[in-house]
Amino acid sequence: MAVVKSKIIENLSDNYPNFLKKDISKIVEIIILQIQEALVRNERVELRDIFTLESKIQKARISRNPKTNEKVNVPEKKTVQFKMSKKWFININNE
Repeated sequence: MAVVKSKIIENLSDNYPNFLKKDISKIVEIIILQIQEALVRNERVELRDIFTLESKIQKARISRNPKTNEKVNVPEKKTVQFKMSKKWFININNE
């Protein structure tokens, strides 16, 4: 089961009833936007003891279409590399 943004906002509003739901929604939007903008600027996003996100450039290459066996030029593109912390890795695998 996937965790969606609306479910995160719902859980936060349940756990913190002093905050308005629209304020929590705005905070989540700001955090996601800041992470996205940092990755666009090729900056590393690090949430200590949770995970790191880093944008990497995948070089242009010649690939092949497996259906037709035709060669295809794949242009250079950015990808996001995710790495979870050791603490999270241990917690996830011990439960």
